[in-house]
Amino acid sequence: MDQFPDDNLLVGSGTSDDAAIYRLSDELALVQTVDFFTPIVDDPYLYGQIAATNSLSDVYAMGGRPVTAMNVVGMPVEILGHEVINEILRGGADKVKEAGCSLAGGHSIKNPEPIYGLSVTGLVHPGRMITNAGAEAGDILVLTKPLGTGIVTTGIKRGLVDADLVERTVALMSRLNKPGQIFAERGLVKCATDVTGFGLLGHLRSLCRSSGVVAALDSAAMPVIDPAVIRLIEEGCVPGGTKQNLATSESETEFAANVGEAMRSLLADAQTSGGLLCCVPERHLDEVLAICEAEGTLCRAVVGRIEAADGGALVRVE
Repeated sequence: MDQFPDDNLLVGSGTSDDAAIYRLSDELALVQTVDFFTPIVDDPYLYGQIAATNSLSDVYAMGGRPVTAMNVVGMPVEILGHEVINEILRGGADKVKEAGCSLAGGHSIKNPEPIYGLSVTGLVHPGRMITNAGAEAGDILVLTKPLGTGIVTTGIKRGLVDADLVERTVALMSRLNKPGQIFAERGLVKCATDVTGFGLLGHLRSLCRSSGVVAALDSAAMPVIDPAVIRLIEEGCVPGGTKQNLATSESETEFAANVGEAMRSLLADAQTSGGLLCCVPERHLDEVLAICEAEGTLCRAVVGRIEAADGGALVRVE
């Protein structure tokens, strides 16, 4: 698209980043994003919590501090009724409050299927922003949430998942990615992305392409919500989005012979409100892992490293 040229638009759509960044001054920039989706759980309050967490995550992934949010709402009012809709909005509002962010309003329409999310504005120092175009050879890849939400939510729809795994998966999807803001404020990380709908492989490929590097992943170090996720994959409980992600990734991904089909699907699994995948300079690794521990991230897994581009696959999985 033909766009108005503006040197203050530091991050736009060209690098497929998680949010846009617009410079207001040498010391301050806006981080802006919008995200919404249809329900992935039956409980309306939890749906609101997950959708809001997912929207806020885009700001954290850029190193920003969320300051205002606005509801994006489309609902079949005659079907759901006001009580259910209010529970969705209450879930979102509680999560916005947890983020220390002001819920400033929003917009609603009637829609045949429920949709809910947020438009979020955050703040970041232009010199401390995190993008997906700043990875350098030697960076260590750290993941802050385990994989498998797409598999589990598909299993929920099919009645294949027990209550304990449902509860843990919902808790994961409702956990704010606050460490991203801390990493930026302390100048520890320059490149990251949150792992969402395109799966770890899809988001990592985009990061490598934008940064002009390649990545090597250690499949044995990859965190998974529960061993039951692998069993579900082996039983064919794989969402269509995950299958598409894997098919799309194969041309730019090199899998070692010992990496099985279940692990390949896990790496491509379409996540909802997943963790941060951070490219951490080795000199900062201990401090980043310590922050993750202090903030209670669900994992702080070292899953690979960034390497210099060599003309081969963007991602190698060993």
